Amino acid sequence: MAEYIIGVDDAGRGPVIGPMALAGVLIEKEKESELKDAGAKDSKLLTPSKRKSLGRYFKKNYTYHVELSTPKEIDECDNLNNLEAIKAAMIINKLSEGVRGEIEAILDCPSVNTAEWSAYVKKLVVNQKIKIRAEHKADFNYPVVSAASIIAKETREEEIEDLRKKLDAKFGSGYPSDPQTIEFIKHNYKNPKFESIIRHSWDTVKKLHEKASQRQLN
Repeated sequence: MAEYIIGVDDAGRGPVIGPMALAGVLIEKEKESELKDAGAKDSKLLTPSKRKSLGRYFKKNYTYHVELSTPKEIDECDNLNNLEAIKAAMIINKLSEGVRGEIEAILDCPSVNTAEWSAYVKKLVVNQKIKIRAEHKADFNYPVVSAASIIAKETREEEIEDLRKKLDAKFGSGYPSDPQTIEFIKHNYKNPKFESIIRHSWDTVKKLHEKASQRQLN
């Protein structure tokens, strides 16, 4: 009976604008070296053009699934690590449907406590025979997780580009470190047109709300 591995990684935990993307890739264990030969590595180590071409290649040639978390979901969740665990389990459940063979899921862990987070994911997985392994830097150490990292990052980039076009908005990368993003947030955090793309629970936006409240009181 064949052995399979599922690699799972996220993109977009930190931005103040747009969704978080979590991607999973399913592959037969004996074929994982194909991903490395194709150039799979941590998406942060790739140029944007190389990442884009690899993202297209992996999507075309391998089984994958992506789950998005909207800014509203992120604002309303009790804990971002728990939300990511839920999405990771959804990906594992989707990719493991109908698979005949042993499956191991390798996840890049967002939590300091890998054992606790892994156990939480495990509880949410339908097929309890699936082995769950959560590690730090899994996207660096396992080609299948690297491939998932690339797909997650490219999916987030595509979503951001779609938002820019749909809303005719110039908000930069969406990260708090981006001056263009910060300027956009300052002028639009109360604008109903952009409410759904902004993470209002982030400190960047909370501070703007607090300053506005103080001005009203004075």
